[in-house]
Amino acid sequence: MARMFRVLGFWTLVIGLMAFAGDMYEMSLLFFFQTAAFFLLGYLNFSERTYLMMFWGYMVLAFLGFTYWSVFEMGIPL
Repeated sequence: MARMFRVLGFWTLVIGLMAFAGDMYEMSLLFFFQTAAFFLLGYLNFSERTYLMMFWGYMVLAFLGFTYWSVFEMGIPL
């Protein structure tokens, strides 16, 4: 399970680099932060249950943040 967090770190690094190349600096910083967090968590050798709980917590926060941003910050076109 720890290896999956390193895989997530790799893909967030790829997305962050593409965002940086596309002059989307805020998005790239967000993904670089996630990359560092995933790589750090990937090498801490927690139990599989702990990794699953951290992943589901991450998913809940990500979906809540995405929903908040898309509804309240982007606005609804009328």
